[in-house]
Amino acid sequence: MRALLALRLRRAWTRLLPSSLVPRSSVQSAARAFGAEWTKLRTVPGTGWLLLGVAALTAGLGVLADAATRCPAGVCHLDPAKTSLIGVDLSQAVVAILAVLVISDEYGTGLIRVTLTAMPRRTTVLAAKAVTVTGLTLLAGAVGVAGSVLAGRLILPGHGFAFGHGYPPLSLADGPVLRAAAGSVLYLALIALLSLGVGTAVRDAAAAMGIVLGLLYLVPIIASTVTDPGWHRHLEQLAPMTAGLTIQDTIGLRGLAISPWAGLGVLAAWAAGALLLGGLLLRLRDA
Repeated sequence: MRALLALRLRRAWTRLLPSSLVPRSSVQSAARAFGAEWTKLRTVPGTGWLLLGVAALTAGLGVLADAATRCPAGVCHLDPAKTSLIGVDLSQAVVAILAVLVISDEYGTGLIRVTLTAMPRRTTVLAAKAVTVTGLTLLAGAVGVAGSVLAGRLILPGHGFAFGHGYPPLSLADGPVLRAAAGSVLYLALIALLSLGVGTAVRDAAAAMGIVLGLLYLVPIIASTVTDPGWHRHLEQLAPMTAGLTIQDTIGLRGLAISPWAGLGVLAAWAAGALLLGGLLLRLRDA
């Protein structure tokens, strides 16, 4: 697998090497870097399967959650939109794997040297990787989220979440539902950027995945063990997953530790910090 990846990465950058010594404008450099990153990603077999996994897990787990949810006698304490979008909780792990591999595989094969020889502007390389992986994540996430909302619209009314109980069918025409759906897609894109930044800083795939998955899943577990209400609330406000996923809440907003858009902003700050650190280390260290 690594040998195949190495061959395809070499082909992607070979066309850049002859002209790499010729001065080019920033726009031309960015366009060439983006084209090379797009070529690499679309020719690696695992990319398509991982993106399919993101869409399938997001929609599939939403279907299972909707099928298992009931609202007996009109007594409902669940958020229909958040229930339908629960697949994001797991599909984000696939996004993290994809984004980490975008950079760590090149370090693993040693082909990062080829990349940086063809494109000496290291921040341009990282930006091209970020744009490419974010665009693909947005596409896969949008497909999965659309499937989740559709499943919720079709399944939940038959399980008690109906007009008679004060729950209209899920619809993207409804402002809170649209915010939850669009925010979920943005959430996955920010997870991709966070993971790319960590992968760039750490270089090693296993270590980078461990760090990202620990931030996403371990921090909420730690927060749940904290008995002090103040500290518990602060941890929920700062944890990237807990804060970011508040974007999916459409009911009980006053009881949240942080508002939906502010929570997504916390995740955006984590992603920006990881990318800045990764970009700085990429410029300072040898390939």
